[in-house]
Amino acid sequence: MRVSIRRPTTADLTAHHDAVTRSLDDLHPWSPSEPDELVRILQRQSDAFTTRLVFCEADGGLVGTVNIANIVRGRFRNASLGYESYRPYSGTGLMTEGLRLVVAHALAAEPAGLGLHRVEINVRPENVRSIAMAQRLGFRHEGFTPRMLFLDGAWRDHERFALTTEDLEGH
Repeated sequence: MRVSIRRPTTADLTAHHDAVTRSLDDLHPWSPSEPDELVRILQRQSDAFTTRLVFCEADGGLVGTVNIANIVRGRFRNASLGYESYRPYSGTGLMTEGLRLVVAHALAAEPAGLGLHRVEINVRPENVRSIAMAQRLGFRHEGFTPRMLFLDGAWRDHERFALTTEDLEGH
């Protein structure tokens, strides 16, 4: 493995701040991420929202952040993934490896994993790199949602992708 994943801690605040700062041009307008956002992310951790940071094993650098949001248990067992990759690791394949680990964790049975049945990725249609990521990970395109999220001053359309435990078993 070239990457590892783990939950963020306050010890990651500086690394996250620096990674987001050097990547702001890449992140906007796709993500409303701010350099000090990890403080809020740490406060939001709950049964319905959790985060994993992706680290490069070779140098210990922060490759990216993956939020697992809107976690619903019971009969639905679903969540939404949001992710961002940071310079200088963007385009190296490391974030793809990290997301594979996060997806496997989300779909793995409890207590080792989150025990979800399905995870979704919602992507703005013009974000071709993120759509390519969803496709590389084996997510299937399920549809188009007009005016889904309020981002960058307007309601933005999104393409919806999903993966279930059955899909993962088939790969």
